[in-house]
Amino acid sequence: MPRQTGGASSSATATPIERSSAGLMSAQLGAVDLQPQPINPDWILDGTPEARCTQLAEGSDRHATMAVWDCTAGRFNWYFGCDEAVYILEGSVTVTGPDGEVRKLTAGDTAYFPAYTWFEWHVEEYVRKVAFCHDVLPVMARLPVRILGKMTRVAERLFSVVMSGKPERTGRKAS
Repeated sequence: MPRQTGGASSSATATPIERSSAGLMSAQLGAVDLQPQPINPDWILDGTPEARCTQLAEGSDRHATMAVWDCTAGRFNWYFGCDEAVYILEGSVTVTGPDGEVRKLTAGDTAYFPAYTWFEWHVEEYVRKVAFCHDVLPVMARLPVRILGKMTRVAERLFSVVMSGKPERTGRKAS
């Protein structure tokens, strides 16, 4: 069945990942072609897990990504070099944190893994997830980024006032 966009029908076959000119990304996750992403052999503890992944989207600052990832049976350590939130689409995985806490994640579950941590993953049969990754900026880079963000918001408000010709309402009473 053709996909409809913008209220008009399209006769072309929809691709699994679509991007609009406005930056909207949508994906048919069941049809996305995953590419091999071998797990570091030094991290594998048991079995021969085979991982695959495809990046779906990337933030304009290149510090955030969204990907779909899957893996076959095996047990391995995984290093999270960024903050990662996951949504399990299919299958299950048992994760053991650096503190020894064990959690089983199954289809429909979400989890958050902080940057710079190791977790042990035990995939009994198969797991498929959507991952939302965000690079953590070094401490010395955070303050300048926050200042730049504040300056950008102030400039946007000023531009809005200039373009509208009306003063912005701040909620403060005039004295």
